[in-house]
Amino acid sequence: MAGTHFDGFVLTSVWTGDTYRLTLTNRTASPLRDWRLGISGPGRLGDSAVLSGGGIVTQLSTYCEIAPESGLLLHPGASWTVSITHLAFPLRHWTDGAVSGFVIRADGTAVPTLTLPTTPAPHRRGTVSLPIPADPPVPVSIIPWPREVAVSGRRTTPSGLALMGSDPQSEAVADSFSALTQFLFPGEGIVREDEEGGYPVDLAFDDSLAEEAYAIAFEPDGCEVTGGSEKGLLYGLVTLGQMQRGARLHPESFSFPTGGHITDAPEMGWRGCHLDVARRLYSGEELKQFIAILAWNKLNTFHWHLNDDEAWRVEIEAYPELTDTAAWRGYGMEIPPLLGSGPEPSGGWYSKDAIRDIVDLAADFGVDVVPEIDMPGHCFALLQALPQLRDPGESGLYHSVQGFPNNCLNPAVEAVYPVVETILSELIELFPSRYFHIGADEVPADAWATSPKARAMGEKLGAPGPAPLQAHFLQRVQAFLSAEGKITGAWEEAAQAGGIEKANSYLVGWHTVEASQRLAAEGYDVVVSPGQAYYLDMANSEDWHECGAGWAGWSSPETTYAFDPSAGWSKAERKRLMGVQACIWSEPMSDRAVFDRLVFPRLSAIAETAWTAPERKDFSRFSALAGLMPNLYGQHE
Repeated sequence: MAGTHFDGFVLTSVWTGDTYRLTLTNRTASPLRDWRLGISGPGRLGDSAVLSGGGIVTQLSTYCEIAPESGLLLHPGASWTVSITHLAFPLRHWTDGAVSGFVIRADGTAVPTLTLPTTPAPHRRGTVSLPIPADPPVPVSIIPWPREVAVSGRRTTPSGLALMGSDPQSEAVADSFSALTQFLFPGEGIVREDEEGGYPVDLAFDDSLAEEAYAIAFEPDGCEVTGGSEKGLLYGLVTLGQMQRGARLHPESFSFPTGGHITDAPEMGWRGCHLDVARRLYSGEELKQFIAILAWNKLNTFHWHLNDDEAWRVEIEAYPELTDTAAWRGYGMEIPPLLGSGPEPSGGWYSKDAIRDIVDLAADFGVDVVPEIDMPGHCFALLQALPQLRDPGESGLYHSVQGFPNNCLNPAVEAVYPVVETILSELIELFPSRYFHIGADEVPADAWATSPKARAMGEKLGAPGPAPLQAHFLQRVQAFLSAEGKITGAWEEAAQAGGIEKANSYLVGWHTVEASQRLAAEGYDVVVSPGQAYYLDMANSEDWHECGAGWAGWSSPETTYAFDPSAGWSKAERKRLMGVQACIWSEPMSDRAVFDRLVFPRLSAIAETAWTAPERKDFSRFSALAGLMPNLYGQHE
């Protein structure tokens, strides 16, 4: 409970397993009359909810307004409780509860409450602790584990690395590695000059090595790192930097060698991580730090989810209303408070200059930035800003699984296509990646059912339902992207009703562990990212006290590590496997310690699956080393 000197409204909540109870306490000096309670969090009450002590006035997805019984006067020091049963989505973890609350007075003003986490406690936060053992199973600390480690001897751990490039390309890699270590470990002096006691590291290239491959040869007084390209050379330095940190921070556990070698190359070409910035906005500096963490894990793809029902996050000069309207939410705005945001305007967007800066930094760190504009579904925010894209004849409502009404771009509205192409054209100038992801997930089964234009197009296509309409939309968008030299990415639903062209696309399988294999069998290039194992918004266990979501299940670090992305695949199907990808959906990321607990060390577990040959994986080794890997916010349990 709030301290005795707090003068305001306090909102507490408790989940009993079948009943959700919200209690508002008036700790002001004045009685409260003619009011409503606004709540916002990852969880939703839904149309099936039954309330005792009040009633729902309005709700949109995760935002809800509840009015007390008529005429209730809440005196100073008094409390009001509403009990809710039959939630559409029962709470599974403590982060499902209300994150923010506010009192809406009779004059329409909104007063934030002090909103405490849903009980019962404890509320587990911070990166799962994996202590460094005194006697680990390997003498050096490296994640992901290399193909061959044959090192010997022990020397006093170098205080830092003096990088010696012999050409502009190797010097550029040295600069990138130096910048990377400054992002992740400022003040540690991992890179230092020779005259400052740096350990001599010669840098070289070898055309016989694959692009991302590297080799390290150790001598008593220095080593040589050789890469197949600038990216391979950077990965070799990351390995060397990990070894130096491990031996310096834990000399009782790890050594720094005087002889031998390491040779290495990745198992998979696509080693990715997706981040949703629509549900929660991350600053440019947070994104840079996170991309540095990806590089330290030898992940090479950052899938940037730039829009969703809750927000639009990128500057489009042709349509300033997207950032004027759709980038913000708050009480009384076009988009209400969602997912725990308060009544005040909150949100934001990335300018084109900010995006260029992030993309350039990622390139220096060997990370390809793949943008995503999710469509035709998940476009509630976009359509709030550009309502002229709707069919004016559409008379009924449909709802997405997240509770957003009529949230899909209508494939039968011709005005949609020039808007989409203009948006894509502006973004293509910002993202040099070969790939552009266009979403295509979770279009409701009854989407566009009352749209005369959509009905007419469905009759022309000769197929009922939304899937053929979506396929038509996606094929047009893919044709535009192909003409611009881009490979079209999408979620697995893009294969429905004939789907997009296989020859110039890739799909991300997410819904079940079998989905990716089915896509590969159909001839699609596939990135594997099942919600049950690789969605890092899912909780670490079924325990209520864990943070995170639970709709797709849960996965502990060990479960995530053990998942085999191509188990049971045929040889032909395996040829379609591009790689794997972690997905970070931001609904439950209610604070920094929640982010750290959900993402780390599971991100490194996925990175090792992407890089390390299956026969060389070992969770006991991984768990002994994972405690040395960085997290984003420095929050630990």
